[in-house]
Amino acid sequence: MEIVLSGYGKMGREIESVLKDTTHTIIAKSEDILSIDKRLTANSVCIDFSEPEAFLKNYRFIAENFKAAVVGTTGWNDAKDEVIASFRECQTTMIYASNFSLGVGILFKLCEIASRLCSNLGEYDPYIIEMHHKFKLDSPSGTAKSLKEIVTKESGHNVTIESVRSGFIPGIHRLGFESAQDRITIEHEAFSRRGFALGAVTAAEWSSELKGVFDFRDIIENKFTKILNYERD
Repeated sequence: MEIVLSGYGKMGREIESVLKDTTHTIIAKSEDILSIDKRLTANSVCIDFSEPEAFLKNYRFIAENFKAAVVGTTGWNDAKDEVIASFRECQTTMIYASNFSLGVGILFKLCEIASRLCSNLGEYDPYIIEMHHKFKLDSPSGTAKSLKEIVTKESGHNVTIESVRSGFIPGIHRLGFESAQDRITIEHEAFSRRGFALGAVTAAEWSSELKGVFDFRDIIENKFTKILNYERD
């Protein structure tokens, strides 16, 4: 598989490190994807971890010129309909996520189940706390926003998000349910960026088997269903 990295910051470098342990080839890496020679892009997968403003400027070029795209950039939700329409119009496969960590995928599933149970079996108030390093630009994080969507959908509560930006924390997301009697917490802590990079590379590999626009959560949801609904011999 041939890869073009759009955005060559800390995540881009982490993805590059992961790819060195595979048979895939990075044919270009740039902070300015519009400068990439189109002759290199037709058979390539674009992995985009740029800035929201850059992605909004570049998504049409990516949709028109790449075989597929894996988008880990967040902060473009207001233009989501237009972005998805462009990829569908160009018939370019796109996989996007607020967080490509497989561990976070498990977190989302656990929080979905917990939200449904807590809203039906007790008087619990949910809350979300997310903590990241002081250099992270968006607040709250895209992952926290996804958690809020899950909790709101499953419990009906308009849950609040508390954000902390301090030091060099790779990422901590905690969902809590508080009642008068007890507290339930579910937490995911990233030790480094490598888990996010591994998930993005995995998504790029899966893109060859898919056609259309997909939220990474929906793809792994199908895998969870097969695992959880197995048939006993």
